[in-house]
Amino acid sequence: MSESTISPATAVDALQQGGVIVYPTEAVFGLGCDPDNQAAVEKLLAIKQRPVEKGLILIADNYGQLLKYVDDAKLPLDKRADIFSQWPGAITWVMPAAKSTPKWLTGQFDSIAVRVTNHPEVKALCQQFGKPLVSTSANLTGQPTVMTLSQAKQEFAERVDFYVDAPLGGNSQPSVIKDAMTGQIFRG
Repeated sequence: MSESTISPATAVDALQQGGVIVYPTEAVFGLGCDPDNQAAVEKLLAIKQRPVEKGLILIADNYGQLLKYVDDAKLPLDKRADIFSQWPGAITWVMPAAKSTPKWLTGQFDSIAVRVTNHPEVKALCQQFGKPLVSTSANLTGQPTVMTLSQAKQEFAERVDFYVDAPLGGNSQPSVIKDAMTGQIFRG
């Protein structure tokens, strides 16, 4: 287990090696990994005790990082203004998934939940990694969300490969999750 009192580049090394990291998001600590590495995603799901069928969120520095996973052509023009006016920020949009998006990310759905973050450390991490991260709250499924790095270390110990030591983004609630096609709110 490594301590991140140094730059996120070491977290990037962990991600590139198929590791799972704990990192701060806008409101809570998250568990993350390389979305293209099936073994890493399966490890994250096992740590969290989350069924693959539920699907996962991807968090990115910019929309361009998400294009590989989203069927951009299915997003109506009138919906784009609403989506992009709320990014970067703590709004997660459920969008049509690209046909090539792996089921280990989408679960039972034909959609993918994505967010362009405004959290500076997460933006830097995604920039250095060159792509989005899987982003799910750092807790066991059904348990309270981890709000401090020390709680995360107590909860996950050596099962996590790297802990990013940076502050939360200051929001009091996890991201709102909305359907990009209908505007339906899944989590408010």
